[in-house]
Amino acid sequence: MVWLRVVVIVSLIALNTLVHVPPLVLLALIKAIAPSDRLRRAFNPVLTGLAESWIAVNTAMIDAFTRTRFQIELPAGLRRDGHYLVMANHQSWVDIVVLQKAFNRKIPLLRFFLKRSLFWVPVLGLAWWALDFPFMGRYSRQQIARNPELGRKDMETTRKACAKFADIPVAVMNFVEGTRMTAAKHASQQSPYQHLLKPKSGGVAFVFDAMGTGLESIVDVTVVYPGGRPSMIDLIGNRVPEVKVVVRQRPIPAEFVGGDYQGDREFRVRFQRWMNMVWEEKDRQISQLLD
Repeated sequence: MVWLRVVVIVSLIALNTLVHVPPLVLLALIKAIAPSDRLRRAFNPVLTGLAESWIAVNTAMIDAFTRTRFQIELPAGLRRDGHYLVMANHQSWVDIVVLQKAFNRKIPLLRFFLKRSLFWVPVLGLAWWALDFPFMGRYSRQQIARNPELGRKDMETTRKACAKFADIPVAVMNFVEGTRMTAAKHASQQSPYQHLLKPKSGGVAFVFDAMGTGLESIVDVTVVYPGGRPSMIDLIGNRVPEVKVVVRQRPIPAEFVGGDYQGDREFRVRFQRWMNMVWEEKDRQISQLLD
């Protein structure tokens, strides 16, 4: 019965994708050849509306076909026309579904920085391109050490993406750990946190640098699965009993706007110290949510 449920829901999600993505890509192509910036900007609300409709239908199917309890705490004052940096811990691909459920049509469309290889994902890669999701190399520290130009490429991609985002309401999404949490990764890192991997501060610092005072605040998200870290099959198969989401708004620290994270060692140390403090608070919060 679980696999029958999975087949039915996945088929419906695929159908929903095929309904929404072709018009999304067609409009994006028309937008790309539009003769003026003003005309191109006019397409943005339509493209965003199609993406939000796709998310809303997927969310409705999860609500209809599963008994997962979602406990979501949102702060007052979030706006659909705001400019936010959204930071979250990362445990599972289910996190993306949870974040979309929590924020769809409450804040601007979440835009993720994606690995360049994801552009070739059938159908969805074109949708992400149409919605101006940035595609990055995501090079390792060792690769950048051997060829510093790779790091500068990703930073330039961040700057170009944030320049586009300045003209539209946006929620820039960053999974600060850089990868999904697993016991093996936790042990390999010798992470000082009970429930989290070490935070990677560079991506957050680059967004602060690129968008500067254009960001209104940080939307700090903590996602917890009391029944254990699930897979997407677990969610669709109705094997996730509960999800807890707590959202806080944090001010953008003025001292970190416009700093040189790569070139200024003192600035980098201060930024990492602040990021570690945020992560210590999140680790304690997860412990409380699991009690």
